[in-house]
Amino acid sequence: MGGLFHNLRHPRHCYAICAVPRSGSNLLTDGLHATRRAGRPKQFFLRASVAHFAALHRLNSSGDFAAYVRDITRATATSNEIFGFKLMSWYLDDFLTRLRETRVFGDAATSDLDLLCNAFPRLQFVHIFRRNKLRQALSKARAVQTNFWKVQEGKSAQGEPQFNANLIEQCLTESEEQEKIWDRFFEQIGIEPFRVEYEKLCSDYEGTIRGVLDFLKISLPRRARIGAPVTIKQSDESSHAWEERFLKERSSELAQI
Repeated sequence: MGGLFHNLRHPRHCYAICAVPRSGSNLLTDGLHATRRAGRPKQFFLRASVAHFAALHRLNSSGDFAAYVRDITRATATSNEIFGFKLMSWYLDDFLTRLRETRVFGDAATSDLDLLCNAFPRLQFVHIFRRNKLRQALSKARAVQTNFWKVQEGKSAQGEPQFNANLIEQCLTESEEQEKIWDRFFEQIGIEPFRVEYEKLCSDYEGTIRGVLDFLKISLPRRARIGAPVTIKQSDESSHAWEERFLKERSSELAQI
């Protein structure tokens, strides 16, 4: 295993954006990408997306996951040899299992942290979270209904979302469970990640992006500036109306208990 591992070529510094759906991860990763100094953090290791990214970067996706890890890190690292990727907690276990099954980065006895650091040298963790869990659930409920997860050219909502209290409640529960996965993971590996609060990212976009860069020890050219966000917030009047309605209905239900 050692020989194979030492033959792999990797960037000198890697980081993972740890997130759950609708936590603001696109806003953060797009901002980091726009600096041209922090890699191109995408969900390269979501099983369903591997073929897409392999084709996009003209890589071989024949089933050799270790080779894919090596090649995608090299293909998407920025000129300063920084590689970033985004990881959702709901497929964290699958990702770790696939890394371990290669037997290139570790075996059954290798800890999760060592496994990840063998695959991604000098790996650091950035955890983005959202304090307002209800608005996060509302955002997810809308995205689930419309299959519209990110405002971008060529994509539009599929139909008009409808208020559904049960779906919102389900999204609340799912988000809480998915956040607990990250909490347990960080405790297990003994790491305190750099925390990014979505609400602060929205109110102080440039300052928050610079804070992440400072944590990662990524410097920008002296006169470089961080532009306005390229990711558009999807909340609108309907979101606020849904929030008020959900809170009102939930209060009425609690009052009847």
